[in-house]
Amino acid sequence: MASTTSDKATPERRAELLQNLAETKICFAEASKSLSHAPTLVAVSKTKPAWMTRACYEEGQRDFGENSDIDLVNKAKKLADLDSLRWHFIGVMKKTEGDDLRRQARMRELTTVSNLHAIQSLTSIEDADIYNSAIPVDRKTSLNMLLQVNTSGEVQKSGLQSVDTETEAADSPLFKLACHIIEHCPKLHLQGLMTIGSQTESLASSERPNQDFETLKRTRDVLEGMFRSNPAFNGKWGDNGKLLLSMGMTADFEAGLRAGSHIVRVGTGIFGARRMK
Repeated sequence: MASTTSDKATPERRAELLQNLAETKICFAEASKSLSHAPTLVAVSKTKPAWMTRACYEEGQRDFGENSDIDLVNKAKKLADLDSLRWHFIGVMKKTEGDDLRRQARMRELTTVSNLHAIQSLTSIEDADIYNSAIPVDRKTSLNMLLQVNTSGEVQKSGLQSVDTETEAADSPLFKLACHIIEHCPKLHLQGLMTIGSQTESLASSERPNQDFETLKRTRDVLEGMFRSNPAFNGKWGDNGKLLLSMGMTADFEAGLRAGSHIVRVGTGIFGARRMK
């Protein structure tokens, strides 16, 4: 799925974009054949112009992701007429010294996007509380939250530490954040877990199981067991009693699906390489 460097709305670029989307969907369908659930393909446009999102929507794509909250808010305004579009925020709003109030304002503005379906990168109780308090009163559904887990242990990546046992999980930031959402954030819904695996595992995923994905699955299993043992949590997490997994991007989304992922996030494979700002 090659891509040119131009993002101008030419007939040729549109045709290339839609060909990339069609090829991605073919691979997506093939890798999903053995699944007992219907997975979701999130098309991640990143720095690409809004016309590309619209073109993919017109071809039947409904779920779109953004790494930048600013880009998501701006594109949502430009594409407000697309009634069935669902936005997924998959980026991180990093804290910088002296910028906390501005960051909180951006978080609050993000929640005003009426068709924001999920935030897939939550890592702190503080942020959960900000999002929960910012949800507009006229929003009809709770906002889905996926907790980001750093399954590879790479220091440059965001995410909470994975867990292997209930004993380990009991005092972990991951479990405490999950419980906090369930118990204290009525406008949020704990939907699942997200990870960005290492490049090493991604490159090897066609030859053997991706160990970062396996780590996320073990973490999911531990948390589900703990939630099910608490009757007060019944019906307050996941979808149909299961935490959804978001794992797999352009280079390894097929491996993610084979590992049982519910959501995959494909950017470059559909839209081409991102433009540097």
